[in-house]
Amino acid sequence: MSEKAAQLKAFERLLNIMDELREQCPWDKKQTMESLRHLTIEEVYELGDAILDKDLEEVKKELGDVLLHIVFYSKIGSETNDFDIADVCNSICDKLIDRHPHIYGDVVVKDEAEVKRNWEQLKLKEGKTSVLEGVPKSLPAMVKASRIQEKVAGVGFDWEEPEQVFAKVEEELAELKVEIAKGDQDAIESEFGDVMFSMINYARFLNVNPENALERTNKKFIKRFQYLEGKAKDLNKSLKDMTLSEMDVFWEEAKLL
Repeated sequence: MSEKAAQLKAFERLLNIMDELREQCPWDKKQTMESLRHLTIEEVYELGDAILDKDLEEVKKELGDVLLHIVFYSKIGSETNDFDIADVCNSICDKLIDRHPHIYGDVVVKDEAEVKRNWEQLKLKEGKTSVLEGVPKSLPAMVKASRIQEKVAGVGFDWEEPEQVFAKVEEELAELKVEIAKGDQDAIESEFGDVMFSMINYARFLNVNPENALERTNKKFIKRFQYLEGKAKDLNKSLKDMTLSEMDVFWEEAKLL
């Protein structure tokens, strides 16, 4: 059996199992698109964790969970005669062909940046009235800010040099400092948001994914703090009974690990 045939057979096996579960399992029979939604979001976050941890075995498992959800939604869609898994596959195939005229047409591009610009222009030709229409409203704020900036840059609304973006960061920090001095909480929050937005924009110029960068720092902090907790436990002490100086000794140890 060829590799492609084995892949198709495995996918067919999943489709058959989904049919059986939908018919026979009390839990699977009850599910709707709405009831699955929060579970799907959770699965995608778990996949993201596995990718950041570089745990490829876990990536494989989490991809399976995400794929299950895609098949599940498609099964529900087929029951109402709205769409099935073939429609889902053909829809994305058609979109990929339409959005890659440099592969499936006679358009010539010189680099990745030009591919991205063409992608956004093609979406507008498909009937979208704004390049920002494709940014989901429910995205976490940091991810949303990053996607907004990527999309407007794709149509030329962008800084020319990284230095200009960093100057904007410094400008926003100065404005935040002014509002902190005034003590206006609403203005402080507004300026703080501007600082974060400009930092996320600067990350793009550094080829840094801000969400990944912050999550790496989260993981690093958790690991160090749990080391600190472990050391306190070894001393039969509670963290609240330790001085900052005592805790700092173990924190510095954790940083060396």
